[in-house]
Amino acid sequence: MNKLNLALIFGGQSSEHEISCISVQTIAKAIDPQKYDVTYIGITKEGHWLLADGPEQIADGSWRQSVTEAVLSPDATKKELILTGEQGVTRRKVDVIFPAMHGMYGEDGTVQGLFELAKIPYVGCGVFASAVGMDKVFTKIIVEKLGIRQAEYVLVRAEDVERSENEPEIMSRQVERVEEKLSYPVFIKPSKAGSSKGISKAHDRAGLIEGLKVAAGHDTKILVERNIVGREIECAVLGSAAEPEASGVGEIVSSAEFYDFDAKYNDTGSKTLTKPELPEGKAEEIRKAAVSIFSALDCYGLARVDFFLEKETNEVIFNEINTLPGFTSISMYPMLWKEAGMPIGELVERQLSLAFQRRY
Repeated sequence: MNKLNLALIFGGQSSEHEISCISVQTIAKAIDPQKYDVTYIGITKEGHWLLADGPEQIADGSWRQSVTEAVLSPDATKKELILTGEQGVTRRKVDVIFPAMHGMYGEDGTVQGLFELAKIPYVGCGVFASAVGMDKVFTKIIVEKLGIRQAEYVLVRAEDVERSENEPEIMSRQVERVEEKLSYPVFIKPSKAGSSKGISKAHDRAGLIEGLKVAAGHDTKILVERNIVGREIECAVLGSAAEPEASGVGEIVSSAEFYDFDAKYNDTGSKTLTKPELPEGKAEEIRKAAVSIFSALDCYGLARVDFFLEKETNEVIFNEINTLPGFTSISMYPMLWKEAGMPIGELVERQLSLAFQRRY
């Protein structure tokens, strides 16, 4: 049997570049070498597409010094990578793509659009689901229609935050809008940033203003949300929008005040539990809500849906969805499926199989 040519694309221009470089190593180890010939394509933070030799070069970061450029052709009749290096220009066929990228320009529909132009099967959600899932504000608008509770919020434009440097009254108006609807503490989040980059918690007006300025550096829209006191619960979903499957649920126990980037990836005190004890019926409620949101956003392949279980009421509250969740050794998505009886090798193969079943 001829092997399939798999392009593993990693890195990217987002704030989650480093996490992507870890995820791709986990995925690479899980790929069946008898079935796939793998080409590793790294995208630098500046957006330069380079050919990487393999996981070792990714692990030590030396792929960034590669002298061979590797660009995916958008020509649907070619389905190939164009390699330009010391040996001149060569071409390599691509049968399927696994984009192991998170955040902007990897999880937001932009690179998915390139794959669809090229008409090459790829792992994960399509253009629409990726774009909407990446944007917390638009996700909230859709989830609201499902009747699933979520935190109250106020939308602030980064443009107004930036203008307030010269016109302080603009910031005053934004602060008043927030304080009229929400009480402190509040969370400030860039609408389209992942892995908790640019997120802060404000306990007063000064903290709110500072948080808005930080978030404005990450996105054009800023979400200010009511603080939810409760447990952070996550659910992994795979399949198509018509036939989604939910894993069990997991819990994030953060050692920090909230599960920010450092708590998620650098703090050994934070824990991920794949068999948390929950009040009766709550795990199933979360699983049903997760597949409902997955379908409503027209997701495909994989997504992780995050919730809060409010402390006082035990009410399930939707937080956000990740349409290309992390695949590191401490990432909840592969851990939940392993707990459900699907080891990482089987999970990766399932995703590649779904890529070939995608309908355009």
